[in-house]
Amino acid sequence: MPTIFTHAAVPLMLGAVAGRRRISGRLLAAGAIAAMLPDADAIGFVLHVPYAAAFGHRGATHSLLFALLLAALAALCHRPLRTTPWRGAFFVGLAALSHPLLDACTNGGLGVELWWPFSEQRWFAPFRPIIASPLGPRFFSARGWQVMQSEFLWIWLPAAVLAAFIAVWRLIRWRSQGATN
Repeated sequence: MPTIFTHAAVPLMLGAVAGRRRISGRLLAAGAIAAMLPDADAIGFVLHVPYAAAFGHRGATHSLLFALLLAALAALCHRPLRTTPWRGAFFVGLAALSHPLLDACTNGGLGVELWWPFSEQRWFAPFRPIIASPLGPRFFSARGWQVMQSEFLWIWLPAAVLAAFIAVWRLIRWRSQGATN
């Protein structure tokens, strides 16, 4: 699994690209929380829930249904999030869905139950370049450093390049529209 910091990178990048007029600070925070929330299933380790169980790590909270439920919650809470129901649902749902998709791109674990409750089969992406993060204190080790380097290369750097590309494209478009008015 990517680190909790990296899961928050997706909504932060999307929010930066969209701008504050489209994504309020509250909606951005809700998106970051939604992107990290699936890993709340790690409490199962303490409760002795088997990893491979439906409510084990990377189980039900890593499903499309869970992302849709968070999207619905964001739509219902659109006023406090200072957005429209559709924008809130789309942004939070996409942020939540990014979590299992990133986890599916790691080289460790048992995969994600993306299609739960219709299937408990765990799924990996065909391309798995991200080094899986160790859990607990082992994160603060040489392996943890390798994970951070892997995440920088495969997630943070591409996200930053994409955000910069979109920002430059929007600036060029804005200037060309200003020149024609």
